[in-house]
Amino acid sequence: MNRYWSRVTQQLTPYVPGEQPQIDGLVKLNTNENPYPPSPRALEAIRRATDDALRRYPDPDATAFKTAVARFHGVPADHVFAGNSSDEVLAHVFVGLLKHDLPLLFPDVTYSFYPVYCGLYGIDHRTVPLAADLSIRVQDYGCPNGGVIFPNPNAPTGRLLPLDDIEALLKAHPDSPVVIDEAYIDFGGASAVPLVATYPNLLVVQTLSKSRSLAGLRVGYAIGQPHLIEGLERVKSSFNSYPLDRLAIAGGTAAMEDEAYFDQTRQAIIASRTRLTGRLEELGFEVLPSAANFVFARHPGHSGAALLKALRERKVLVRHFKHPRIDQFLRISIGTDAECDTLVGALREIVG
Repeated sequence: MNRYWSRVTQQLTPYVPGEQPQIDGLVKLNTNENPYPPSPRALEAIRRATDDALRRYPDPDATAFKTAVARFHGVPADHVFAGNSSDEVLAHVFVGLLKHDLPLLFPDVTYSFYPVYCGLYGIDHRTVPLAADLSIRVQDYGCPNGGVIFPNPNAPTGRLLPLDDIEALLKAHPDSPVVIDEAYIDFGGASAVPLVATYPNLLVVQTLSKSRSLAGLRVGYAIGQPHLIEGLERVKSSFNSYPLDRLAIAGGTAAMEDEAYFDQTRQAIIASRTRLTGRLEELGFEVLPSAANFVFARHPGHSGAALLKALRERKVLVRHFKHPRIDQFLRISIGTDAECDTLVGALREIVG
């Protein structure tokens, strides 16, 4: 520990992102990146934005982007909050909406940034065990709480919670904020955004990193009733008045507007996921039902750590979590069909 660190810094356990190795010929299926390029309209908008206007600050309200998000989801623009990636949006959510006297609830197997934010902001929290099949059971969230948050589909399992269950949770906890993190919702689930009009305690968070192929641009947003958005704006303006730069606003706006390309690429990923799931099952893998752009799979005859190592030796990179209950699973991002073929070929060599 460095003597100049604050007590908070000394006590932090930081989030560990997936590897971004620079290896020639690597089939990279470890960080749930979209295998297809961004919308051509988004790329052209970014190119057009690289002019002498970069000497000026961007629009602090990201008005054009918020308008595009509102139009896509069919909500008023004052229901939209924008941030530098959904991770930053979530950071503002944790400090702005989820820090209360009662504990925050989230699953024991979920996005590993959640406990990191709790440590950073000193938020009391309690993890709720997933069911034996690694699904979320809303009836397990019945205790008094200061808020509830989970991804839908959940990560890293990929399992989807039906909207009826989310609505039951909202009804059960009208005085607690309920945050649904929909980073992967576009790959097979129904968004909770339509419930926002009815439930003042609901906030839905989404990202352009996955279904719109813009992980490198860092654009995220949240949708909720104006009183929730105002809380997030207060936090944002106490942290960074200009979270989206000119390129992010331009590219993000164009990506939201190019609905045809968005639908084309996400449908291709859904089809590839179905194909990969079947081939993994043919090799003896158990594959959890996934509504995300990844699958969560384990093999009865080979440990997750051993499979990770053997795949890496064959220049195929997937994700393995050394956590209880899931340490035998691999999380495999859906690549192109050619990349999935390479993965299956390597696994066939390994498992026989």
